[in-house]
Amino acid sequence: MAGCTGSSGATAHSTATADGTAAPAGVVSDCLLAPVSCYAPALFRVEYGIAPLLDRGIDGRGETVTVVAVAPPPGAPSPSAPSPGATSPAGTAGPPAAVTAASDIRQDLAAFDNMFRLPAARVQVVTTLAGAGSPWQAAGEEVQDTEIVHTVAPAAALRVVLLPANVPDSAAKATAGMLAGLRLAVSGTDVALVSFSLGEHYFSKAHVTQMHAILVGAAAHHVTVIAGSGDNGGFSEADFGDTAVEEVSLPASDPLVLAAGGTTLDGNLSAGFYIGETAWNGQAGFVLSSGASGGGFSHLYARPAYQDGVHGISTARGVPDVAGEADPKGGWAFVFTGGGKSWIRPASGTSAAASLWGGLMALADQYAHNHDLGFVNPAIYRIARSSGYRQAFHDVTTGSNIVNMPYPAAGVAGYQAGPGWNAVTGWGSPDAQVLVPLLAA
Repeated sequence: MAGCTGSSGATAHSTATADGTAAPAGVVSDCLLAPVSCYAPALFRVEYGIAPLLDRGIDGRGETVTVVAVAPPPGAPSPSAPSPGATSPAGTAGPPAAVTAASDIRQDLAAFDNMFRLPAARVQVVTTLAGAGSPWQAAGEEVQDTEIVHTVAPAAALRVVLLPANVPDSAAKATAGMLAGLRLAVSGTDVALVSFSLGEHYFSKAHVTQMHAILVGAAAHHVTVIAGSGDNGGFSEADFGDTAVEEVSLPASDPLVLAAGGTTLDGNLSAGFYIGETAWNGQAGFVLSSGASGGGFSHLYARPAYQDGVHGISTARGVPDVAGEADPKGGWAFVFTGGGKSWIRPASGTSAAASLWGGLMALADQYAHNHDLGFVNPAIYRIARSSGYRQAFHDVTTGSNIVNMPYPAAGVAGYQAGPGWNAVTGWGSPDAQVLVPLLAA
């Protein structure tokens, strides 16, 4: 285990971004510069009603949020030293292959805090599963998710459970890694986030039983477990070169998990006021360029009691429960560092939405006088079915997660968003200044 550290160190400031934030020297690409393609933390805090809570001192203090993440492969290059043949997204200047490039999570958080004037983050890395060789090395998704949690709950302690770098190599390694990581993550924390998903068909009956037992234990210890619903619309991800399957993914589909879907936020990037959201769907022709909010109905779990009577849900567990920004064309700004340079990039995927909700749950736990709320799905559904629904949530009624996957899948799968709960964005995104007090109550 790598010890708890505060991100520290000062960086010279030189470039003014579109929202007036000073960008550090050495920035290679900056999505905050015109044409703006991401949001600064302060703007997200306004969009989702987080700022009034922070102004009142509700900042996650006393709470710990744990992120389960896959370690970068051994010898992964820093962002400033791409491997041969690596490419960046069109129109950007790096970091190439951010999923496999490796940075130092301490330096990333220090640069992020310095740029956006956040308090120093406290981060601990658990290397029980990944090995202690390079505990601070981080891939892009780990950096993104921890920085989003820190944006929402800046005083909460951050804890990362690293999985071995070979977890994505096969279904067997991925399922075993997810179970081991989840078991470790729910111990010694208040909130646990799982930053990757696998289709239900990858899990044996024994795997499903083990995972549910872990989640029952988490609920008994008042730990809130949150997972992204997946980034492939009505299909699960074809993670191992096989055919995509029309299904939902674990752990999000387990009824004891708060499943977060994805949206595209329509906002004024400079003013930060909320306008609206649509379902996240990056389908362009036959190309799913940036992903789409995962959602649908479980083949493994029957409808849980908290979903009884919800319009649009018949006999199976419906996914997701809630949602948040997941579109890289306007996502959360996060900072990835290496070789004395920084890349300010837009976050993407439903793991970003799950991280929003992870930070929000830290706020709710603190608001409840640091009484951990734990399994919150029944409370979420009670609030959403009350007269206060449209004050506590942004109802996302437009768009879909319908995608056309001619190869390797065959066909079309997905659902249409609509008023109230839907299998694309759940009940919608939070207005935290209303929702957090209701959850705490």
